[in-house]
Amino acid sequence: MAVNPTDPSAAQKGRTPLIAGNWKMNLDHLQAVATVQKLHWTLKDAGHEEGSVDVAVFPPFTDIRSVQTLIDADRIPFGLGAQDLSAHDSGAYTGEVSGAFLSKLGVGSVIIGHSERRAYHNEDDDVVNAKVKAALKHGLVPVICVGETAEDLERFGGSAVPVAQLEKALEGIPTSADIVVAYEPVWAIGSGQAATPAQAQEVCAALRAAISRVLDAEAAARTRILYGGSVKSGNIAGFMREPDVDGALVGGASLVVDEFAAIVRYQKHVGV
Repeated sequence: MAVNPTDPSAAQKGRTPLIAGNWKMNLDHLQAVATVQKLHWTLKDAGHEEGSVDVAVFPPFTDIRSVQTLIDADRIPFGLGAQDLSAHDSGAYTGEVSGAFLSKLGVGSVIIGHSERRAYHNEDDDVVNAKVKAALKHGLVPVICVGETAEDLERFGGSAVPVAQLEKALEGIPTSADIVVAYEPVWAIGSGQAATPAQAQEVCAALRAAISRVLDAEAAARTRILYGGSVKSGNIAGFMREPDVDGALVGGASLVVDEFAAIVRYQKHVGV
């Protein structure tokens, strides 16, 4: 892992930072190709050091093949993810996409349990757990999203709901599993009002402790925990200074190439 000497937390953590862009239902396949090309050129022109930060994009299903072809052909050092997958391998499940299909397309990771899936598609903790197992079965890294609503925050405090969601998501998962966890407070997503770095650290530390309890201490130490929720170039450095925050799952800002590139380059433009 390349470590930026101006970032003292990087060596301490021993985990390569991950900046991931969740495009949600935005950009068709032509726009997706143009966006990835521009992001790659922007980072190169800015002198971004490959390997100092892992970069991943999570386009809509219809864009995946086009983005994968571009990444492979131009040897672009971005990870490719999907926004969801089915708990099933195949069968009469109209409209669903299996982990087997994603794996064949060169997808390396998949978002599971995003608050929008939980809210709009009624995905409960059992469904999330089944999808985590499906992802691992097909060699995909699950990016497990957890987070609380404003009502949850007021009633239970900052970490109770995310911890309970994560503990359920990890049931029956081998300790050797490669996972990523994303803490996304529902009250912050798209609101323009992010959690404070201290709030994010408190919850991320509790999530790491939960991984240690459910899996083991080694799994907790190696697992990257991201913050998501109104992440911007102007606030990313504060989150990245925290010892248990290893990156960000970026929503709207990932659609703006210059802004997303600035988030990726947080080590340079703020002197973390």
